[in-house]
Amino acid sequence: MNDSSMLPDPFSLQGKSVLVTGASSGIGRAVAVACAAAGARLAITGRDQARLDETLAALAPPGEGAHQAVVADLTDAAQLAQLAGAAGQLDGVVFAAGIHGTSPVRMLRQAQLESVMAANFIAPAMLTQKLLFQRQLRNGASLVFVSSIAVHTGTVGVGPYCASKAALEGFMRALALEIAPRGMRANALAPGLVDTPLVNHAREWLDEQAAKYPLGLGQPEDVAHAAVYLLADGSRKVTGIHLHLDGGIPWT
Repeated sequence: MNDSSMLPDPFSLQGKSVLVTGASSGIGRAVAVACAAAGARLAITGRDQARLDETLAALAPPGEGAHQAVVADLTDAAQLAQLAGAAGQLDGVVFAAGIHGTSPVRMLRQAQLESVMAANFIAPAMLTQKLLFQRQLRNGASLVFVSSIAVHTGTVGVGPYCASKAALEGFMRALALEIAPRGMRANALAPGLVDTPLVNHAREWLDEQAAKYPLGLGQPEDVAHAAVYLLADGSRKVTGIHLHLDGGIPWT
């Protein structure tokens, strides 16, 4: 008789090394904390040294090795290359870094659009390229891109942000096919509105939006748990998808 208690946990990250970008706050910090709790060794990055240190201090000790934090602006090619080199061999990456891009199209300026695309699309795309080219992703590695439900629903006034995340999802689908021969996977998480420092400064507006979500407003931990699933071996046949975390909000 088989003892199921001796079987490996398919949702554990024990023994895996994971890089999380945007880990200094919000979704990125929650992802890093959840991955460490699941047993992963973390490399975390963000632009704010003090806040990144707070995240590092919140991480559960890894089973082996040690967590590391690297301050980097991923829109700077030199800093991106430095991060890639410092991250070492990886079993997973969660691309959580990004910025909001709010502007009605009639008021949009090219510089603003370029800034949003640089942070939300070009940076994760080029970090992926660097890690693949330098063979830092182990066979079976899982890449998780944080997108947005706004890509699929459309939201007034956030055209630059929607465009950057749509580009990211298109990139992810092509990437999933390219890396499949090595057992690697690429997926995107598409959350609805999440209560993070990026949006919670407008509390009255946030409470008004929360009423539209049948399952309530998303929390960073909700996205983090989904990221752990996509990083774990339990999702090893899941690739090229965008997983909606929209709390049941109607799309019409």
